[in-house]
Amino acid sequence: MSSILTSLGRTVFAGFVLLVLIIFALGGNVSSIELPFLFRWIHVMVAMMWVGLLWYFNFVQIPSMSKIPDEQKPAITKVIAPTALFWFRWAALFTVVSGLILAVLNGYAHQAFTLQAPFRAIGLGMWIALVMAFNVWFIIWPNQKRALGMVVVEPEIKAKSARVAMLTSRLNTLLSIPMLFLMIVQSHNTTWFVVSS
Repeated sequence: MSSILTSLGRTVFAGFVLLVLIIFALGGNVSSIELPFLFRWIHVMVAMMWVGLLWYFNFVQIPSMSKIPDEQKPAITKVIAPTALFWFRWAALFTVVSGLILAVLNGYAHQAFTLQAPFRAIGLGMWIALVMAFNVWFIIWPNQKRALGMVVVEPEIKAKSARVAMLTSRLNTLLSIPMLFLMIVQSHNTTWFVVSS
């Protein structure tokens, strides 16, 4: 077992094997999986990675940086943060893409994006997620590259970039709360909103 768990690749592969075994044990038929369900599952998986990393940055890494001695900070800024940011930005992209595919497959993409009933909640959630993904790719990532020294800049620009990245990350944390609620409430609690035509 330790040979599986010491490799991330083998661990993830084993997770998929376990899933298939559970599906078969419960009498499931893999060939009958519907495409919308498959994309919903993918969407949830990558969204968990995206929001999980967003919350890791804001609840763990950012508050901890001031407590780390200067000589140990390169472990975070040169190794951990760049790797976390790689998975963070690609999870954001795959969350948006899989969500758009899911909306198209389920036939509510146009109504959701134009905030029409009965898809206003998920539509607003989708718009918020798009703003968050834009922030990841076009504000947080370019500023983090400067803040982490991946792009060499003057110290004052580096400090300003770190602050902009942090504040935008905090904005995304703020937005993630209503976004997640709106995504879930659309299909799991229809009594929260009065649905009108």
